[in-house]
Amino acid sequence: MTIRLLLADDQELVRSALCALLDLEADFDVVASVGRGDEVVDAARSHHPDIALLDIEMPGLDGLAAAAVLKAQVPTCRVVILTTFGRAGYLRRAMESGVAGFVVKDAPSEVLASAIRRVMMGERVVDPDLAAATLAAGDSPLTARERDVLAVVRSGATVAEIAARLYLSQGTVRNYLSTAIAKTSARNRLDALRIADERGWL
Repeated sequence: MTIRLLLADDQELVRSALCALLDLEADFDVVASVGRGDEVVDAARSHHPDIALLDIEMPGLDGLAAAAVLKAQVPTCRVVILTTFGRAGYLRRAMESGVAGFVVKDAPSEVLASAIRRVMMGERVVDPDLAAATLAAGDSPLTARERDVLAVVRSGATVAEIAARLYLSQGTVRNYLSTAIAKTSARNRLDALRIADERGWL
């Protein structure tokens, strides 16, 4: 049986190398590859892959959001996240999005090939080190609104700009920033952003 694959990664060199590597497997057929998260669903509808291999950080739509949309709109396509960012919070969000596999890019090629075949057989496959780190890290302490505010901090926005962008008062933004700083045990808003990013909470 041939396993039809869709590959989504915004780095063209990485995408091309992965396509070439996967095409070496006799039972794999890369039927489509895209460089943006918002191109994933259309490609899946057009090419009918069995499995979509998605990077996390992509323009248009990140891989976790694309996975959730794919599950809702093309439920026959299973998703494997293939990423450089082996962060505990990402794995938790991936599982919540219905992802069937989570493999880090520095894994050997035979590990990726095995993960694809196992997912095709209905298994859930997760990098074991990342699974252990996720259990140790626990749930994100941040609320959805605190995550929204920290995400806008990334652009260097002022409190007034964050308030305007999220349709909040400046006082409310300051409160969210204060609680996010306290929950992450950070020194300031940029430190809170760094900590939340490193733990995959955003």
